[in-house]
Formats: sequence, C-alpha cells, structure tokens
Amino acid sequence: MASLEQYEAFVETVDRGSLTAAARHLNRSLQSVSRAVATLEDELGVELIKRTTRRLQTTPTGLVLRDRLRIALKDIDDAHAEAKRATKRIAGLFRIGASVQFAPRFVVPTAVAFQQRFPDLEIDLVLNDALADVVETRLDVAIRIGDLGAATLRSQKIAQLRRVVVAAPGYLARHGRPRTPSDLPAHFCVIRTVGPEGASWPLSDSGSIVAVPVKGVIRCNDTTAANAAVLQGAGIGLAPLWQVRQDIDDGRLELLLPEHEPPPIPVSAVWASHIGTPARTRLFIEAVKHRLSGERI
Repeated sequence: MASLEQYEAFVETVDRGSLTAAARHLNRSLQSVSRAVATLEDELGVELIKRTTRRLQTTPTGLVLRDRLRIALKDIDDAHAEAKRATKRIAGLFRIGASVQFAPRFVVPTAVAFQQRFPDLEIDLVLNDALADVVETRLDVAIRIGDLGAATLRSQKIAQLRRVVVAAPGYLARHGRPRTPSDLPAHFCVIRTVGPEGASWPLSDSGSIVAVPVKGVIRCNDTTAANAAVLQGAGIGLAPLWQVRQDIDDGRLELLLPEHEPPPIPVSAVWASHIGTPARTRLFIEAVKHRLSGERI
C-alpha cells in the first residue's frame, strides 16, 4: 500500500506544478519526490501525471485522486494537531474513584502508568465501596462495577466481570459436588449480604436465568471475608472470577457448575454529564479499558 510520503509528494507536485517545487516545499530531494510519484503510479497501475520536457500535466484520474487525497491529508494533519493539543492539556489534579478491592489490582497500575505518561498530572485516588456522588465528591471519573447510580451521569462500558461458583476441595470431600443449580439448596453456601443477590443466586439453566435459593451458616458483608470463608471450607461461594482466579489456578478452590454461570457484571466508567469529555478523562478511560481487555476477568 502506498505510503503517506508518496501521497504527499503527489499532491504537492500537482498543486505546485513541478517536482522541483514540491521537493523544495517538502524539504526532500528531487529524486525522492520523483521516485515517490512514480512508485504511486506503479502501484495503482495508472498514469497520474504526463511528463514532458517542458511541463507536467495531471491526468483526469490524477486530478480526482489529488482532490480526495488533499481532504484526507488535511484530516490527518488536523488529527495530529488535536492529539498534540490534548497532550498539552493533560495536567493538574485528576480525581479517580473506584472500589476498595478492585482498584489496587486494576485501577492503580493504570493510574500510575498514566501519571508517568503525563508527568504534569497529579492523581488523587478516592477508594470507596459505597456509590460515591461523582459531582459532590468532585471526581473526574469513577470506575464502577454494576449499578451506575445517577442517570444524569455520562457512562461508557469498559469490561464485563465473569462470576463463578466455587468451593474448597475439603468442603466437596465432605459434602459432595453439586451437579445442577437445583442441588445447591441442599448445600451449605457462604452468603454475601452486600450486593443485590444475597441468598438468591441468579444461575443460568436451560437458556434462562433462574433465582436459586441458597442457605448457609456463614453470612458476611465483606467480599474478602466471604471468599476467605469459602477457602476455609465453610461452604460454596459465588464470586467474581478475578477475586478467586489465583485460588482456582493454585487448586485451593474448584470451579463448580461452569455451564450455569450467572450473567457477567458490567464495569463502567462514569463522569459528570454537565461538561464535555475532557481529553484526560477520555484517555484514562481508554487506558483502563485496554488494561482490562488483557485480563482474565
């Protein structure tokens, strides 16, 4: 495919009427510009400029191509200029909200890399498992799992979190392994009292989502503690994969009912809607999205 330099050489040659003038304007050698135009013609298989000893004459095909390329090259120049302006604006205090457990693994590394990319930026991480008010707490952007809160906020979905049913090998050795969602009511389960599910787990069954009632002797309002109870063999647990992935990989937990997993939980970036999307907010959202795309979550 022709290069940007070849397109530029052709457009300047047509606009300025000679290879010499084009080379002078582009600060390139005459041989370089002439070779670029000839290579473009060879690749396209069509004559763009008729060369005589006295002057150059652009063919009808060459004129059409010149007009289209002139617009495209202008768009590219504008895009470069916009990117440079955006980079210069990446400075000042940037406040990022996220949940306490999710942030250290995914948001903090992204924030550190982002600050190193834009050294004039100061980052204030505001970690809270409660649904903080973005405007009231003066957050530039918040990374939220599940509920987005106020409908007036602007948002962009950046990932989905897979949820899994797990248990410790010791528990399964004592109580057996559930084969279908209907087996769960007969088992001990560790109940998370935070979040919408509680003692009713939304599992897929025959193409539908079924609310499966579960019970247990351990209830907990903290996700880390609930996962610890499952590791200790207190019962079967329902957890986001990212929280228990290492325990599964290391054999401390076993994956159960993989064909009946609940729907994934969306991860979204939210920011105040009364303003446009500042460059630093947009770039940070892209950075978090890119990081999450490479994770097993």
